[in-house]
Amino acid sequence: MVYGRDPEVLLDHAWRGSLLKFQGVEVNSSIVLISAVSASLAAGVLTAYGICVSMFRLFRIHAKQVAAERQARAVVSATQAVES
Repeated sequence: MVYGRDPEVLLDHAWRGSLLKFQGVEVNSSIVLISAVSASLAAGVLTAYGICVSMFRLFRIHAKQVAAERQARAVVSATQAVES
């Protein structure tokens, strides 16, 4: 079906070829549009994944630093308690 018409009806018309070419361009542009949307979605997902991974690494580094500070304070508190 071409725009609600049977393509066989259009056989005798001189403009049938241009209509079918136009329909082919529309299909090709739809494929290009779908591909572009898929590619941009994939790029966005990969970017978000990269941001999440880097933030988790930063949080891990921060957690290790906080744990080391707390351990150092605990050691200092324990030595001060033993000295007094």
